[in-house]
Amino acid sequence: MDGTVLVADDDRTIRTVLTQALTRAGCKVHATSSLTTLMRWVAEGKGDVVISDVMMPDGNGLEMLPKIAQDRPGLPVIVISAQNTIMTAIQAAEAEAYDYLPKPFDLPDLMKRTSRALELKRRTPSDVRDTSEDRPDELPLVGRTQVMQSLYRLVAKVMNTDLPVLISGESGTGKSLIARAIHDFSDRRTLPFISVGAADLQDLEGPARVLARVKGGTVLIDEIADIDEEIQARIVRMMDAPGDHVPRFMATSQGNLSAAMEKGQVRQDLYYRLSGAALHVPALRERVDDIELLAEHFLARSEREGAPKRWFSREAQDLFRVYSWPGNVRQLENAIRRLVLTSRTDEITRAEVEAVLGSQPEMEPAMGRGDAEKLSASVARHLRRYFDLHGNMLPPPGLYTRILREIETPLIEIALDATGGNQAKCADLLGINRNTLRKKITDLDIEVTRRRKLM
Repeated sequence: MDGTVLVADDDRTIRTVLTQALTRAGCKVHATSSLTTLMRWVAEGKGDVVISDVMMPDGNGLEMLPKIAQDRPGLPVIVISAQNTIMTAIQAAEAEAYDYLPKPFDLPDLMKRTSRALELKRRTPSDVRDTSEDRPDELPLVGRTQVMQSLYRLVAKVMNTDLPVLISGESGTGKSLIARAIHDFSDRRTLPFISVGAADLQDLEGPARVLARVKGGTVLIDEIADIDEEIQARIVRMMDAPGDHVPRFMATSQGNLSAAMEKGQVRQDLYYRLSGAALHVPALRERVDDIELLAEHFLARSEREGAPKRWFSREAQDLFRVYSWPGNVRQLENAIRRLVLTSRTDEITRAEVEAVLGSQPEMEPAMGRGDAEKLSASVARHLRRYFDLHGNMLPPPGLYTRILREIETPLIEIALDATGGNQAKCADLLGINRNTLRKKITDLDIEVTRRRKLM
C-alpha cells in the first residue's frame, strides 16, 4: 500500500496496532485521540484515507463526515465503532462513509478495505442528507457477529433505493423489524408503512384499499408463501398498476421462496417482482455470540420500563448459549421478560432459566450410537428432539422444505469435496443431472473449490 492514513481513536491500543500494521504495509500514518486534531489535518490537506472511531472524547465521528466531505470531496472515511447496532451502520451509510466496520474488527479485513480505499477514487457526494431529524435512539436489532453486520450493510445499501425487498428468516428472527427499519430510515419515512396479509386482499377491492392507505409509502406483505394463488395474482396486478403514488413493496417469508416457486407454491411472476433485493435474517443459533448482547439489551429495556435491575449469573449465561432457541429472538425476549418478573433475587440463576426454558435433550452427534446406526434413525432422533423443543406448540410452517434443505446442503458439499470440485463427477456420484446440480449449488449458495483430488 502507498499513501497516508489518518487514524482517530481514543483507544491507545487500537492506535498502536493500526499504526504498526499500516506502517509495515508501506503507509505513512498520523494517529490521534482527538477529533479536533483529525479535522485540522483534513483541513490542511493531509491524508489519503481516514479511519475514525465514532465515539470520541471531543465529539461524534459520524457527525464529522459531512464536514470532511465538504472540505475534502472524495476523501474516503472508514468508520469503526463498538456500537454494534443497525443504527450505526445506517448512519454511516447516510453520511456517505466509504466503509463501516464494527469493533472488534478483523485486522486483515480492515487492511484490505484500506488498500481498496487508497486504490479507488471515491465519488464526490452530490448531496449530503440532513440527518438531524428526530429518530429512535436505538432499535431492537443488535449484534456484533459477522452475519448480523453483513445484514446491516445490506440494509444500509437498499434503504434509499426503490427496489422491492424480500426478507427471509425463521419465525421470531425479526423480519418485520428489518422491513420497518428500512422504511423508517429511507426517503419514504414520512409516508405510511403498512403490513398486509391474505385477509387484507381477500376481496376484489382489497388492493385498492391497500394503495389508498399506503399513499406512496411502504407495503409489507407478510409471509407471502402462505397466500393462495388467487390473491398472489391480485398482488401482481397491484404491483403492476399502483396508481399515481407508487409505493415500495416488501415481503417476508419463513422458507426458501425460490424453492416454493419451483414447487408451484409461489407464482413465478410474483417471485421475480419481489426479489429485487434479498435479505436473510439469521436464526439466533447462527449468531450465538450475540445472545449475551441481546440479553443485556432486553434487561436494560425492562429496567427503563420500571422493572427492577437484574443480571444473569455466569451459569445462566452459559445455558443461554447452548440452548437452541427455536423461537429465536422473540423467544429470548419473552423469556427474559418473564425472568425479570419472577426472579427471587437481583441475580437470575441457571435454575430459574431452566424453569422458564424447560428441559432440552442433550445434543448428540449424528452417529452417537455407533457406526451401525442407520441414517434414518439418526434423522428420526434429531426430528423428535426438534419437536420436543417446541413443547406443546407446533414448529413453524415449512418444515418439509427446511429439513430437506439441511440434508441436501451438506450432501452436495461433501460430494463436491470428494470429487475435488468436479461438477460432472459430482452429478454422476449423486445420480442427478449436471444442470440440476449447478442450479442447486446456486440456490443453496454452496462454494465450489476446484482442485485435484488425491485418492
